[in-house]
Amino acid sequence: MCESIQEMRSNLIKLCGHAEGHLEHHFSSILTSFEDNPLHHLNVFPYYNNYLKLSKLEFDLLEQNLNGSVPKTVAFIGSGPLPLTSIVLASFHLKDSIFHNFDVDPSANSVAARLVSSDPDLSQRMFFHTVDVMDVTESLKDFDVVFLAALVGMDKQEKIKVIEHLEKHMSPGALLMLRSAHGPRAFLYPIVEPCDLQGFQVLSVYHPTDEVINSVVISRKLDGDVGNHDHMDQASELACNCSQIHAIMNKKKSIVEEFTGSIEEQLS
Repeated sequence: MCESIQEMRSNLIKLCGHAEGHLEHHFSSILTSFEDNPLHHLNVFPYYNNYLKLSKLEFDLLEQNLNGSVPKTVAFIGSGPLPLTSIVLASFHLKDSIFHNFDVDPSANSVAARLVSSDPDLSQRMFFHTVDVMDVTESLKDFDVVFLAALVGMDKQEKIKVIEHLEKHMSPGALLMLRSAHGPRAFLYPIVEPCDLQGFQVLSVYHPTDEVINSVVISRKLDGDVGNHDHMDQASELACNCSQIHAIMNKKKSIVEEFTGSIEEQLS
């Protein structure tokens, strides 16, 4: 893309980030106003169903790559004022795991902590830390899985800097779950390519074709640099294969929609 379009995309990503922050603050405040458990009313958030789908997708990818084990500790970096991924995963999929949520914004953590404080289960398993992830070092070794929010690192250089920091401090064998974007959706969120994940073995890349916007990239922290280039070659091939698969899925989807539309037209 030419420089002016790249600048437009960069501004859109930043605008999207600010808008999401305001949206989550607004609805988190609404939810905490309920007298009973606020988590019983999460469906008031307009994108709650998207989070249900995305979290189920991420859990399925985790399950495929954990070889039957269940993560004891999970970190979510960039959890925000409405930490829906952590809440959904902890409530429905990882019911015994401990979740540590990291965010640089103290007001975001304050409202998020209030949100889960009245839940007898999650209030005991969910913790909030107000800190820049670049200042978190030794404690990153404690996590079996680390989630990195899509808008942590709003441009390529910032994103890679965060990934390099995680690679330096995560334990070998721990899983990194990244959110990315594919195609025109990259005008809303930054892209993470498999080649950006130096020091990680890319296990799976998934580009959704429904209303879920974020792509998902799951990788495993390598033990040292041995075989890193081979893993990058495999990752590039994996990304290409995923793109081809989803192109075929999109084509099939359009054929089905066209056929369905034709049938409906005849019936009407």
